[in-house]
Amino acid sequence: MPLHHAVLALLTEGPNHGYELKGSFEQAIGPQWGGLNIGHLYQILDRLVRDGYVTRSQIQQSDRPDKTRYTLTEAGAAEVRQWATTAWVRSGGFRDELFLKLFGATALGPAALAELVADQRQTYLSELAGLTRQRRAHTGDPLVALLIDAAIAHTKADLELIESAERRLAPQARAPQAGAAGAKPAEVRAVDEEREERGA
Repeated sequence: MPLHHAVLALLTEGPNHGYELKGSFEQAIGPQWGGLNIGHLYQILDRLVRDGYVTRSQIQQSDRPDKTRYTLTEAGAAEVRQWATTAWVRSGGFRDELFLKLFGATALGPAALAELVADQRQTYLSELAGLTRQRRAHTGDPLVALLIDAAIAHTKADLELIESAERRLAPQARAPQAGAAGAKPAEVRAVDEEREERGA
């Protein structure tokens, strides 16, 4: 994920330090994204300095260790403007573990498919309840509220999909044949039958 561009965007507000950038990011984006690991942030800042998008300077402090201050360069400002004003294009396809689970449950038969659908439905309903509480708690943060609204819309779409999954996949779901796990291949069964006929 292009977190380095988000860090550049934070630096458009002025020079800042690592921990202050971490706090600003988490406050601006909200709980849906999750916390920003400080070690990862410093790796990003090192890369931005190396690429010429940010400069680094030391601020002396008499009563505590020196601070490192990061400042956006002209190249960094141009980079973040290019990124922030260009449409995002999905490049990785729609890879979701849920579809692999549906594939597996369908292969195991109708009972397994019904069990997965029921469990996943309850999970989405619980997620929606939590998101609704978060939304009420962030009415004064437009960007955070927008991100939560997106999560709610995505979860509702997933819930609608799972509601139809059992019906749509039912023709493919077949109960596993008795003893299928220990069944012999057709060629082996044929040899066994031939042996039995000879011994009869």
